[in-house]
Amino acid sequence: MTRVASELHRDTPVAAPGEVRPLAVGPLSVWPPVVLAPMAGVTNYPFRALCRRFGAGLYVSEMITARGFLLGNRLTQLLASSRQDEAPRSVQIYGSEPADVEEFARALAGEGVSHIDMNFGCPVPKVTRCGGGSAIPLRPRLLARLVRAAVRGGGGVPVTIKVRKGTDDAHLSYLDAGRVAEDEGAAAIGLHARTAAQLYSGEADWDAIAQLKRALRIPVLGNGDIWECWDALAMLRRTGCDGVIVGRGCLGRPWLFRELADVCAGREPAPPPCFGAVAEIALEHAAGLVEFFGPRMGMLQMRKWAAWYTKGFRGGNAVRAGLNGLHTLDDLRALFAALDPSEPFPRAALRAQRAKSGRVQTVALPQGWLDDPLADTAPAEACDADEAGQLDDALQGG
Repeated sequence: MTRVASELHRDTPVAAPGEVRPLAVGPLSVWPPVVLAPMAGVTNYPFRALCRRFGAGLYVSEMITARGFLLGNRLTQLLASSRQDEAPRSVQIYGSEPADVEEFARALAGEGVSHIDMNFGCPVPKVTRCGGGSAIPLRPRLLARLVRAAVRGGGGVPVTIKVRKGTDDAHLSYLDAGRVAEDEGAAAIGLHARTAAQLYSGEADWDAIAQLKRALRIPVLGNGDIWECWDALAMLRRTGCDGVIVGRGCLGRPWLFRELADVCAGREPAPPPCFGAVAEIALEHAAGLVEFFGPRMGMLQMRKWAAWYTKGFRGGNAVRAGLNGLHTLDDLRALFAALDPSEPFPRAALRAQRAKSGRVQTVALPQGWLDDPLADTAPAEACDADEAGQLDDALQGG
């Protein structure tokens, strides 16, 4: 049965002893079996480090383009970077030219990266109209060449792929993508159970995750509509998937990973923090962004985060109204000082939409892309997704 969007899972019991098992990603054993979804403008090192502090798991970088990295683009290099305390280190790569992908994977393996994920699910028009992202699985031979190149370049570093169900309901590709991933040596596949046309609207189709799990031998990770720790348990139980990927549900709520670790281990999670504790976490996050990106860019990024951290709290609207004047950590402290530090976390905010709207789209594809599904190439410009453009979108809350 397809999951009902309004259905809540708070009556779900915590995991029984031995019920939830570690996620095997090649030689990696990931406990709990929880993965932070790669999100542009979000899963940079400061946020990954904050999430890691709350719970173990696997924390994937935002999408890094092979071409930009190999050309030495400064921002690309920064977004791909890490610190010695990040282990295992996980990088999501993007590219549509196998030679670039192989070279990039080899470079990452040489840096000691523990896990490489491949982006075949991006629904952004500037990516799909060039034959990249979620357009690639429509050409399974191209998909196979790219996965094979990453596996070869990684030299033993486990490679996984992340896809959507397809571009739209008339062009579902996830089962074929799973078979390609398995045949070409991928260690696992993650499925965002929506089409690219859906973007983030409607309900995630958990039945598709279950179907993919039944079709494959490699681990399958489910993604979509995990807002609370109980949702993750419900997905694991309903679909039989091997792990869950958490995206928008952790925006402004990095402690969600502590709750996920608790319920997977059979413990009742602690209540969400009151606003005073949320403000301390947000200030820690802001300091990390400033250290990583510099004062100006770090505080520009923090504007969207401040809106997410205050979502649902009384007085949060006034904070969001003042975000254009947010330039320093002291400015952030002053905004937060207007809110009641003892206010409990608002339950309605647990499932509130953050970052992405509920709109749908017609997926943009290159002319003639669907005419030759056996083709194994993409236009050269499909490799040239721009991290700077992604960051600009993210700074505007996209």
